[in-house]
Amino acid sequence: MFTVAAMVFAVFVTTGRAVGAEERVLASISSMESRAIVIRADPEAGVTTDVLVRLQGTDGIEWAGAFSTAEDARNTRNPEGTRVPVRHLHSTNLDVLGLGPATSPSDVVFASSAALEQFGLPDIAGAVITSDGKVLGVGGRMWTPGFLTAFEPLAVVPHDVPAQPEPVAVLVVIASSAALVPVIAEFARTVVGSHDPSRIVVQTSTSLTEMKELVEGQLNTYSRGLVLGLLGLNGVAVALILFGLVMMRRKDFGRRRALGASRQLIVELLLTQTGALAATGVACGLAAATGSLLLSGDPLPGVKFCIALGVVAWSTTVVSALVPAIVASQRDPIHELRVP
Repeated sequence: MFTVAAMVFAVFVTTGRAVGAEERVLASISSMESRAIVIRADPEAGVTTDVLVRLQGTDGIEWAGAFSTAEDARNTRNPEGTRVPVRHLHSTNLDVLGLGPATSPSDVVFASSAALEQFGLPDIAGAVITSDGKVLGVGGRMWTPGFLTAFEPLAVVPHDVPAQPEPVAVLVVIASSAALVPVIAEFARTVVGSHDPSRIVVQTSTSLTEMKELVEGQLNTYSRGLVLGLLGLNGVAVALILFGLVMMRRKDFGRRRALGASRQLIVELLLTQTGALAATGVACGLAAATGSLLLSGDPLPGVKFCIALGVVAWSTTVVSALVPAIVASQRDPIHELRVP
């Protein structure tokens, strides 16, 4: 039991810590910023909001939004105030930005904290006027996701996909996973509908995707090697302990055989005892290792890792006990009872 508990503890605080760190790193690498595909189009490229209709429902695309050309806007009460770019945003899912469905006419602008400060409207009360004289009421503060920080100070007029196509200057597509970024980028390039592909620029975070694959591969290799080594040592230790047990209790097994116990019963007896002790050892090892990582502030692996470690450790222990159990069942009862 203590052997199994020590092995589980060792695997958990080494490989388990590495797995927890890996999950944390991969979660940050797989954030929306690393899965963003930005397509910039010149006005002559002919890209319109129809591209959102072509992208809608495509597997592997989590979100898509089309931005118009930026217009300068300023506070209506401060003609000499800072001018902030305002863009019209078309998307089938504005909830990603916390805007909800845009069913009303476009006379309301939502701005980030940085944009509101530059407008001089930190209390979100007032209106702005664009360079072409259109007045827009400030509807509220919006959250700027990481993949739109390049647009800061961000101020948008939200729309659903219009019935009539409108020009698009920037198309932002979020792939559902980092591994799909190259595929989705190429697909978006083909369906963007540009009259002149040379006027289209596609930007992706391929470096982060490659980093994800590299980190995942290196950590998996390290984790597998360490776990296999510790499991092998645990199996050898359990087998040696049980061989010693069999030799110490050989007279007991001889008596059982003389009283009519079958060889199968002897094997089942040893495997049952080993399995019960191994289960206790696994539980104790997991509890001790979890407490150790919590106290040290290290990342914990997921529930799947804990279950897998417990099952593999228990199975390895029981399999290692099989050969000593078979040896015990083969003891000759007459010989064992004759030896003083």
